[in-house]
Amino acid sequence: MEVELKLLLDARHAARLREHPLLARQASGAPLQLTMHDLYVDTVDLQLCRHQAGLRVRHVDGAWVQTLKAGGSVRGGLHSRHEWESAVAGPQPELDGLDAMIGARQPVRALLRRKAIRNQLHTVFSTRIERTAWQLATPQGDLVECVLDQGVIESGGQSVPVSEIELELKAGQPAALFEIALALLRDVPLHIGQASKAERGYRLAAGLAIEAVKARPLSLNGKLSVQQGFQAIAANCLEQISANQDGVAGGEDMESLHQMRVGLRRLRSALSLFKPLLALPDELRADLDWLAGTLGAARDWDVLSHDTLAPCEGEVAADLLAPLAEAAQEEARTAHAQAAEALADTRYTQLMLTLQRWLLACGWREGITPRQRRALEQPLPRFAKQALRRRQRRLRQRGKLLSKGTPDERHAIRIAAKKARYAAEFFASLFSAGKVRAYVKPLLGLQDVLGGLNDLQVADGLLHKLAHGQPALQEPSSFVRGYLAARAHERLGDAHGMQRAWRRFKAARLPG
Repeated sequence: MEVELKLLLDARHAARLREHPLLARQASGAPLQLTMHDLYVDTVDLQLCRHQAGLRVRHVDGAWVQTLKAGGSVRGGLHSRHEWESAVAGPQPELDGLDAMIGARQPVRALLRRKAIRNQLHTVFSTRIERTAWQLATPQGDLVECVLDQGVIESGGQSVPVSEIELELKAGQPAALFEIALALLRDVPLHIGQASKAERGYRLAAGLAIEAVKARPLSLNGKLSVQQGFQAIAANCLEQISANQDGVAGGEDMESLHQMRVGLRRLRSALSLFKPLLALPDELRADLDWLAGTLGAARDWDVLSHDTLAPCEGEVAADLLAPLAEAAQEEARTAHAQAAEALADTRYTQLMLTLQRWLLACGWREGITPRQRRALEQPLPRFAKQALRRRQRRLRQRGKLLSKGTPDERHAIRIAAKKARYAAEFFASLFSAGKVRAYVKPLLGLQDVLGGLNDLQVADGLLHKLAHGQPALQEPSSFVRGYLAARAHERLGDAHGMQRAWRRFKAARLPG
């Protein structure tokens, strides 16, 4: 399994990286200079890409080497993938040589044995890279290869530049990669590299769009400790956050922003769930709040534009609705641009690197009590049952205000329901799938009822903000706010529907 951290840098800052004192201090010798020409091959319909595999043939130092990568995961620039490599005679891949190296249980082995794939392989895109490589040894004994790659990805007469750093773990602990990256970041502006060269090449060659990514299902072993369970859950949340990074960085994709925000909410919920046993450093918590606020602002404008105002067509006169919709969409575009700027800020890089170092190095163990230490070493299933009961008690307590509570109190009920659902989903693999579904379904129903009310409450504030200082929008804003207030009143008047959702939740049994 190859483990490497990818970071992007402006080509103008390459000289600053080469002269960084850390490289001079930890390098075992002079850097190696390499000129590489890579040919990435696939079928006409991109079967390897569709199965999350990449096959290349590299020409370097007068020799040819083929490399196959498949499976694994990416979170916050940390790429973990299966890798197989062997020498070949020329620019054509030799699949029999790879077949002998791949484990029998690897899905990619069966894929490469298909005649339809073997007979269709051709070059889809290529790269030309000038590489500088340093072999580093940390004071703790970790061995890391640091490479600076600069060049281009080419396909069909088009090209995109490459300027990136890869920190590959050769021996030691993955946390060492983040220590090195953070030291470099103090002097060189760096950004998280989510996409590999292969992904970028496929986007160039085939015009593949960046797609929003939902959370992958968690599979937790019942033999895990509480600490190991937290690490797996947090890593899953970080994977969802970082998987949507490039979509948000593009400045327009609503679903990528939504899924990145969901990943961030899940992470914060996980931190809250395990808070009795571990605490996030204040600086990291402040940076998570900053990112959540930036993404949340953009999401609010998206919901107003597409979920609240759009359904008003036919109910509200076009001359009143159209200027509001146009103004809301402009605010949404501005908020998305601000979210993209946040991801381009080195504060985001610092956050993701520091958070992952804290996670991999179990940074919470510093300063904890012996009792907390023992609790972290206990089996995860017992903690999961207790955590689900705590979440349920919190929701039932807050739910007493469901009918007569203020908007803020109903919002607190909705948040409690969401946290209870996240907890059930985190620990789902520890319990019966049917029991988990039966518990989560009424939580989703309760969230939907309360979420609709919350959207109308948020919309009222945003419409008031739109009209402020814009006389032309004051009359349309007042009318639509009144219309939405009437809709909210109708929903509140539907006590039967709200109480039905609450009764369904109360009747649901905890999966554990």
